Amino acid sequence: MNQLMSRESQTAQPAASDRPELPGKLPDHLRTELIAFRRDLHMHPELGHQEFRTTAAIKARLEKAGLRPRVLKSGTGLICDVGTWDGGRPMLALRADIDALPIPDAKTHVPYRSTFPDRAHACGHDVHTAVVLGAGLVLAELDRQGLLPRPVRLLFQPAEEVLPGGATDAIESGVLDGVGRIVAVHCDPRVDAGRIGLRPGPITSACDRLEVSLSGSGGHTARPHLTTDLVTAAARVAVDTPALLARRMDARSGMSVTWGRIEAGHACNVIPMHAELSGTVRCLDLNAWHEAPDMIHAAIDEIATMHGAKFEINHVRGVPPVVNDPVITELLREAMGVRLGAESVEDTEQSLGGEDFSWYLEHVPGAMARLGVRTPGDTAKRDLHRGDFDVDESAIGVGVEFFTAAALIDGRRAVAGR
Repeated sequence: MNQLMSRESQTAQPAASDRPELPGKLPDHLRTELIAFRRDLHMHPELGHQEFRTTAAIKARLEKAGLRPRVLKSGTGLICDVGTWDGGRPMLALRADIDALPIPDAKTHVPYRSTFPDRAHACGHDVHTAVVLGAGLVLAELDRQGLLPRPVRLLFQPAEEVLPGGATDAIESGVLDGVGRIVAVHCDPRVDAGRIGLRPGPITSACDRLEVSLSGSGGHTARPHLTTDLVTAAARVAVDTPALLARRMDARSGMSVTWGRIEAGHACNVIPMHAELSGTVRCLDLNAWHEAPDMIHAAIDEIATMHGAKFEINHVRGVPPVVNDPVITELLREAMGVRLGAESVEDTEQSLGGEDFSWYLEHVPGAMARLGVRTPGDTAKRDLHRGDFDVDESAIGVGVEFFTAAALIDGRRAVAGR
């Protein structure tokens, strides 16, 4: 399984002899070790800001390689520089997120299933971690051989799944000091293992959390006309808010309000005095994201007032869209082409998923690639944030080679003054 490549890359890529010479091929023994490391993380998932075991495991492996990782002030997550920065041109950073999700692992057929009933690596962060760790180990060996042209920073970030994301705390703690460019990957179950997806410009969506609390007098279901019918009011907020926004905002903004929870009442014949809704606000356009809170508040005010309900809104700002720098995106395209051939790169679409990698891009240019994790030939429709999410583990080696090549090409350009 860990040797799979996509059918396209096997048949259409140029021969290795036709590609530019670049050191840093992943040795088989390290490939096997990284798969085992990923499986260990998968069996022991930790939620945001609780990734103590994960942090310790990464730190121990980096120290074993002779590196000096530094745990972040929060106690979870770490950074580690490969090579010594001389204060000149800023470094390239490779970023991985390390936290899991609070959902059950539904994979009953694998030996590395989560050992916790309510936690799972259902978004691939265990893969991201193994990829950046592997790239760091390969680059460290190249540094010992005098073949690393510029130092590289490894960034293992906690709490990506916790809005507004652990990236904000990491940035405040100084992880970008000395960094001038940053890159990352995200698992994509729609892309074959052996391939990556790239897109210059926006590649993800803005994402906020929205919580609405409704209150009223309540009463007997026999006499709803004498009450504030909160169940109906909550239902109308759930249905009409997205509908109103669809007519009041430019459709090209990609605004989407989707509810994940509605809660009201405890008895079938009692109209409750309290109701709650919570969900997410997603938006493809950055300007529309800035307008969204006022527009949503106005829509809910109109609906709740019509039903005589009082309301409170908690609009938690999450993350802006990830907007890939076109120059760095082309660097990643070149890196993948060198390692696996130009045909191993495909164009990808902007998604409505949110990613706190976007906060780094408020400070330095960078790009995120989609790492293919689907076994070639698999026609099932799979998605992230599901308990049955899993990957073709050959993607780990591909990610390591991809990041290693990107770091070497970027370093060579820095030395050449480009």
